[in-house]
Amino acid sequence: MQKFISFFKSRTFFTQLGLTIISLFVILMLTYQWLSSFTNHGETVTVPDLHGMKFKELKSFLSQKSLNVQISDSSVFIIDKQPGIVIEQDPAPNEKVKENRTIYVTITRTVPPSVHLPNLVDVSQRQAVAILSSYGLKTGKSIYKPDLAKDAVLAMMFNGQTINPGAEIPKGSIIDLVLGDGLGNTVIAIPKLVGLTLDEATFSLHSSQINIGTTTFDSNVKDTNEAKVYRQIPEPGDTIKIKQGESIDLFLK
Repeated sequence: MQKFISFFKSRTFFTQLGLTIISLFVILMLTYQWLSSFTNHGETVTVPDLHGMKFKELKSFLSQKSLNVQISDSSVFIIDKQPGIVIEQDPAPNEKVKENRTIYVTITRTVPPSVHLPNLVDVSQRQAVAILSSYGLKTGKSIYKPDLAKDAVLAMMFNGQTINPGAEIPKGSIIDLVLGDGLGNTVIAIPKLVGLTLDEATFSLHSSQINIGTTTFDSNVKDTNEAKVYRQIPEPGDTIKIKQGESIDLFLK
């Protein structure tokens, strides 16, 4: 026991202890430097903003910045976005990451899903636009044709051809609407309205499917029910015709 205690007090023990401490310190320093080199300690890259970029351009672009890229989702379809472009990314722009880090991106669908064209016939133009939008379709040109139903949909067109309701088309497609002009094709002689009261003139015009335009009463009219038409525009005549759905202005006194 006395020899064991004497050893801990000897110069040899302290020499070996010092050598052991120095060796451990050197080993720890070498290990730290190796880990730093292996993990690129202190070497970071700023993540660029990839939003709106096409995926096919990303690999070349990111390889120059020592970064990789991988698609995390490609099923998203946005009607106003080009196919195959980045709409989300992880990590976010301007974050600091290690070199060779993989950036995960969400891109828009390259092939749009299909939808069935809704039946818009006899629907008003305003309703048709709203319905098309709810189906992920765009409204194109308005093509007017003679018909008494003003602004009512008569037919739908896709790529210049008439298309039937229920047809399968890509989401985001543009649909042109064929609308009634409110006039129709029928041409009739202008009825004579002079001498009629407003109610009588209205009945006559509606019977002929002609609209009443501007109604003007003279300043001295006290009872509009008794006032009679003394002038109309256009005026009646054997050679003057009007389309159904057009208007006639009335002047009463």
